[in-house]
Amino acid sequence: MTLKGPSVTFSQDIDTNTGMNVMASKGKTKAVAYLRTSSAANVGADKDSEKRQRQAIEAYARAAGYELVFSYYDEAVSGADHVADRPGFTTMMEGIATNGVRTIIVETASRFARDLIVQETGYAMLKERGINLIAADSPDSFQDDTPTAKLIRQVLGAVSEFEKTMLVTKLKGARDRKRATGVKVEGRKSHAELNPELVALAKKLYRYPVNGKRRSLREVSAELAANGFVGSNGKPYQAMSIKRMIEAQYR
Repeated sequence: MTLKGPSVTFSQDIDTNTGMNVMASKGKTKAVAYLRTSSAANVGADKDSEKRQRQAIEAYARAAGYELVFSYYDEAVSGADHVADRPGFTTMMEGIATNGVRTIIVETASRFARDLIVQETGYAMLKERGINLIAADSPDSFQDDTPTAKLIRQVLGAVSEFEKTMLVTKLKGARDRKRATGVKVEGRKSHAELNPELVALAKKLYRYPVNGKRRSLREVSAELAANGFVGSNGKPYQAMSIKRMIEAQYR
């Protein structure tokens, strides 16, 4: 059976038309396929871009022991566009946030992104969320430490650290200026005020059960950590913090 929307295909057993040819075998690692075509001229049933990508991803998944459960397709989207600006990729990340899949397979690294900086930033974002990215034609390509890739990663890390330090400095400066004028500085803000995306995901994870069983607070915390949401100490949130996030929903 196949349910197909504009950019998402869900497959069970075998999709003999445009979906993935998947096997729902037990013990296999679940994965999703991500496809992208740059030009609108290469989109359509009579074009081979989508078919070629699907076949390559399917062949790799079969050989490597992955079960493809979803496929996401960005049609007529440039490889230079940041992954966060792509509708199909965004839908994929929303699905991954709740379905437990932690592996994305693409045909080649260039199908993920042609621009090296976009490729590295996208890969880093997925890695922070505990998501594996694999290119079917070269499974280790995203992990290769070429001099250029290594330099980009170092620069991105330095920029991220600089931005974080600048933000902390600005916030402290603003608080100090308020105190100097006799204005009372507010106490610690709630998670909902500081990071509404975090709280929204915590609520969703708690609301929707897995295999008919609601997640525990610790399981919600672990899932949040897998998606890159951790406390200021870099560790998963405590159960009490998760409880406060959840309770805010029902007040």
